[in-house]
Amino acid sequence: MDVKRAQDIYKSKETIAVHLDGEPVWIEHVDADNGMATVQVGSRPTNTHTIAVDRLEEQAR
Repeated sequence: MDVKRAQDIYKSKETIAVHLDGEPVWIEHVDADNGMATVQVGSRPTNTHTIAVDRLEEQAR
């Protein structure tokens, strides 16, 4: 995924399925300058990771 798409998903009012290494995640922040995103893995708010945006995969609708 590219940074622009990650930002679009983050700002969207729709729920858009995104995965990291096959696990569902929620995008919590996008750092466009560094190409990084902070994501919540699963349903636990404390389980967050900061990763390169290109590791994220948007799931087909």
